Amino acid sequence: MNGMVNINDIKNGMTIIYDGKLCMVQSFQHVKPGKGAAFMKVKLRNLKTGSITEETINSSVKVEKAHVDKKAMVYLYNSGTGYVFMDNETYEQTEVPEEKLEEVKKFLKENLEVNIQFYDGEILGITLPEKIEYEVTDTTEAVKGNTTNNAQKDATLDNGLVIKVPLFIAQGEKVLVTTEDGKYSSRA
Repeated sequence: MNGMVNINDIKNGMTIIYDGKLCMVQSFQHVKPGKGAAFMKVKLRNLKTGSITEETINSSVKVEKAHVDKKAMVYLYNSGTGYVFMDNETYEQTEVPEEKLEEVKKFLKENLEVNIQFYDGEILGITLPEKIEYEVTDTTEAVKGNTTNNAQKDATLDNGLVIKVPLFIAQGEKVLVTTEDGKYSSRA
């Protein structure tokens, strides 16, 4: 399923093999200098190590497009050494090592459906939904007289995550959190 693609045809989110490494394109920019050949400035995230590098690549270069499999799975529990997910169709359980989930583990909660990414049978990581619903388990009461614009307070969610929410959010309410930045989005 892998094939060659011209560097000019890459897209954000595409997985490629560059310099022998499996990478995801984070962003790119075409650059046409007054003299010399055009080139691309590409920000790549190494899918095995998580590190991000910025590369300058000649626009005539071809790279190998890598086919990464995605499988929908449901989060079950933290085993102490990793996070256990279950395939809803086969009921097969898969444990993902904690280091593969550094950026996303704070968003996990029981029965959350995610996409697990595999390449050549190896687990690369998981993709979360864009927004996740949580219940507010603890928050402080709004301070009377606090009328500043966009005033916020801390709220603890049912998975232990602490975020800032508007003053009108009360304990027991359901809220949506954006997984890209970990911020309150709206009431659920």
